[in-house]
Amino acid sequence: MKLIIQPEAGVVPVVKAIRGARKTIDIFIFRFDRDEIEKALGAAVLRGVAVRALIAHTNRGGEGRLRKLEQRLLATGVLVSRTADDLVRYHAKYMIADSVLHLFGFNFTKLDIDKSRSFAIATRDLKAVQEAAKLFESDVTRRPMTSARSNLVISPDNARPTLSAFIRGARKELAIYDAKVHDPAMIKLLKERVARGVQVRVIGNVKGKEGGIETRALATMRLHVRAIVRDGTRAFVGSQSLRRDELESRREVGLIINNPTVARKLLQVFEADWADSSRRKAKKAA
Repeated sequence: MKLIIQPEAGVVPVVKAIRGARKTIDIFIFRFDRDEIEKALGAAVLRGVAVRALIAHTNRGGEGRLRKLEQRLLATGVLVSRTADDLVRYHAKYMIADSVLHLFGFNFTKLDIDKSRSFAIATRDLKAVQEAAKLFESDVTRRPMTSARSNLVISPDNARPTLSAFIRGARKELAIYDAKVHDPAMIKLLKERVARGVQVRVIGNVKGKEGGIETRALATMRLHVRAIVRDGTRAFVGSQSLRRDELESRREVGLIINNPTVARKLLQVFEADWADSSRRKAKKAA
């Protein structure tokens, strides 16, 4: 399992993953303006890789760009499909290259990759890869999917119970990146953890009175990722915030991470961002 940290890593790991594919690439796109990734997908087709792109039917203010992207990718030989419009948004960001699932917390854009705090995970976990492949096929064909148990977190299918159980399992601390912790049931769960002695810190925003939840705004850059580190040994990275629409009404995809090394790295980044945000706040107050 590999962790990508943005904006430090830049676009190179994404391009490298595409260049490394030998047989198949399935990529889910919500926003896109990276020429490097587009060229890498076209080059993959030329070397015989079967490339499929599933593109969101809409995003805020960018439908025209999505349709132009479809045409350009089709011209290079990529097999392009458009998502259905039954959900409020198809907001997932992931890629399956051969037998590796790349789960992105960021869009394929300059803003997200170069100027925002975000993460991505690359994993060969067989069950997660299989579930992601099933989900991709389901959304391409617009047919229902029968989910199996895995570490993949899919909205609206299993996100609420999976993330609720993940939060409920915290014994010491929860370190959360999330700009919109707005779901009442999730906020209640976080407050229950606080009442049981769990330290809950959020870089982002929690709706209403925090009830012991510590919050700070990310001071050094734009916040885009949704991530949770639990007790320093397990984590979640994905596209869904802890708010009702993203849990129940949109296609969002995330991953539960059981790798302690990756979880510790995520926590190290969080601690640095938390400390930086505190210093910036103190400087402004002075």
